[in-house]
Amino acid sequence: MSGIRLDDVTKRFANGVTAVDDVSLDIHDGEFMVLVGPSGCGKTTLLRTIAGLEDTTAGRIYIGDDDVTVKTPQQRDIAMVFQNYALYPHMTVAQNLAYGLKLRRMPRAERDNKVRDIAAKLALDELLDRKPAHLSGGQRQRVAMGRAIVREPKAFLMDEPLSNLDAKLRVSMRAELARLHEHLGVTTVYVTHDQVEAMTLGQRVAVMRDGVIQQVDAPQALFNRPRNLFVAAFIGSPAMNLVEAQVDGGLLRFAGYEIPLPGGSPLAAHQGPVILGIRPSDFEHGSTADRELPRIRVQAEVVEELGSETHVIFPIDAPPVTAEAVRAAADQQTADEGTLLAGEERARFTGRVDGKRPIAQGSELELALDYTRVHCFDPETGDALQTRRDREPVA
Repeated sequence: MSGIRLDDVTKRFANGVTAVDDVSLDIHDGEFMVLVGPSGCGKTTLLRTIAGLEDTTAGRIYIGDDDVTVKTPQQRDIAMVFQNYALYPHMTVAQNLAYGLKLRRMPRAERDNKVRDIAAKLALDELLDRKPAHLSGGQRQRVAMGRAIVREPKAFLMDEPLSNLDAKLRVSMRAELARLHEHLGVTTVYVTHDQVEAMTLGQRVAVMRDGVIQQVDAPQALFNRPRNLFVAAFIGSPAMNLVEAQVDGGLLRFAGYEIPLPGGSPLAAHQGPVILGIRPSDFEHGSTADRELPRIRVQAEVVEELGSETHVIFPIDAPPVTAEAVRAAADQQTADEGTLLAGEERARFTGRVDGKRPIAQGSELELALDYTRVHCFDPETGDALQTRRDREPVA
């Protein structure tokens, strides 16, 4: 096993587009690192430079102690799993699994033993004589994983390996991937545009935008302490609520509401405009919340009942935040999403509350807000501002 180190890696294409811009990243030995970001952020290009499928324009790449910057993919001792599985259609499952070992001229008896062993681990032992056309999507994905694992490489590189599966199968395959990594302990770099996938799989997650890594951290740290507005808007489902606000005398004022800053907040000395961020999960139904928490009265425009929780979507008397970082984060969503009502000038917030209390669509209700967990960002730079005295400072 080996870690991977990227030192100031840049990839610039012949047309002048810089897909990866001066990226430095240490991926620890045995770590599951996820690269996530909207379409076109450079995550797949970065993975391909690690694999040797793209030449670097500048910088160095190390796998273990070896500088592999100019080595061919075959010399890097890595295994890739692609979105389209890349199985040989004319070969059986057994032949697909054995192909890399055959190229290495491994003796047939040893090769067959390895194939049987990995097939048993991945529940493929009854499918060894089938060809890919006669396999389900999940089975094909397991074959692609098995072909990578059987080689015992220094690292696995995975490019959107679950994106062709249906939603239910993606959930089960995520669990299988996590279990497999726990068992094998091989350094893994995993590319996805799906931030839920990133948060559930990654031991650490690198959030990318325009070829630059915005933040590398554990999933919960990205959620609780986003470094900038882009990370805050990208990470979290439902997305963080954002609105322009004013800091004034220990209060945050927005859309006709006032909420206090946490005691001793460094932000009290800021005074002036900020972009306020509130996670949907930091709202509670007013009737069951701590009486000390501030309240806001809202109209439930849309109510989404999801069983154990309910999403309440409500308008506020303020325009939507139009910062570039927020628009870039929204690139992950379907094109033109949110434009059904042309000319809409009010922002909409989402509150995630306990599903045990029924809420009628169109009704007024009181929501309590955990004001100790709010986020604030500089409206010009998008950088996070420290809101609590005991919160880790943003680097």
